[in-house]
Amino acid sequence: MLRRHALYPAELRARKRGVYWSGYAPRMDLSVAFLGTGGPVPTALRGTASVLITRGGEKLMVDCGEGTQRQLRRSVGLVQVDEIYLTHFHLDHCLGLPGLLKTYDLNDRESPLQIFGPRGLHKLMQDFQPLIGRLGYHLEVEELHGGDILPHADYEIEAFPVEHRTQALGYALLEDDRPGRFDPDEAIRLGVQPGPAFKALQDGETVAGNGGEVRPGQVMGEDRPGRAVVITGDTLPCRATVEAAREADLLVHDSSFMVEDADRALETGHSTGVEAAEVAAEAEVKMLAMVHISSRYHVGKALDEAREAFECAVAPRDFDLIEIPFPERGEPTLVSGGARRDFARPEG
Repeated sequence: MLRRHALYPAELRARKRGVYWSGYAPRMDLSVAFLGTGGPVPTALRGTASVLITRGGEKLMVDCGEGTQRQLRRSVGLVQVDEIYLTHFHLDHCLGLPGLLKTYDLNDRESPLQIFGPRGLHKLMQDFQPLIGRLGYHLEVEELHGGDILPHADYEIEAFPVEHRTQALGYALLEDDRPGRFDPDEAIRLGVQPGPAFKALQDGETVAGNGGEVRPGQVMGEDRPGRAVVITGDTLPCRATVEAAREADLLVHDSSFMVEDADRALETGHSTGVEAAEVAAEAEVKMLAMVHISSRYHVGKALDEAREAFECAVAPRDFDLIEIPFPERGEPTLVSGGARRDFARPEG
């Protein structure tokens, strides 16, 4: 499943776009739910780090800070995630993992679960073992390095190195490009009969037409780009993030400090909101989501400061949702409380 590539994700993505992809790509919803947007100390309004990416029927969690399963219950419900990606092993990014794994077991989970993280993940899981105990479902644990690629159906998860005070990775979800739009009127004009021949053309095959062959390129538009979501975890601003996030739809970036405390950010391996905005601007992303903002600041002021460097910046609250349509359908949209929109229920 795992493979490695020496290129930065952005370079690999450019290379992939030169390859014709012949399969059918149905509409696929993509969203990012913010379960914990605060700093290392949870507050009444903001939990510790965790986001939930939903792509169609798949659910991928990045980081699992203290109280993550409680945050799930307060929003989308205690959904069974398919994969968990840890950016690093500071407790505000992984302390919720033992409880979530054990709760899944108590709820008779049967489907396997994969956990990925940087070097040291096996040791972390060994340390957690007395807390977790025996599980009734298969748990697979795999350590990653910067440049590792995890293929999935129609997309990849790519790990890239970030700069924190410990072994740390960011993750990029990169969808495959989709075939261009099929022009049925042009196909009919060229003598192709509707039915199986239409599908064959969309699958990249050559079919018979008026006195000759009709090739896919004659009736298919240019390939359409897939979407990209990039999550850094805790990090200083770094070149690897810029390359991984090149032209991404959404960049979720550490924004722990304001400019007044830039020295503290450098000392602790974090970014200021302005530095995150500068990374977003250089990478030409569509939207920046600022997270991990210290509780010492007024979030609105931190956001205003960052927007001077990158206008399309937002600072999601817990349970906000960012919906990411295909590029031809619009821009990413922040939905306030969107993770709770369809799942509100009284506490029991």
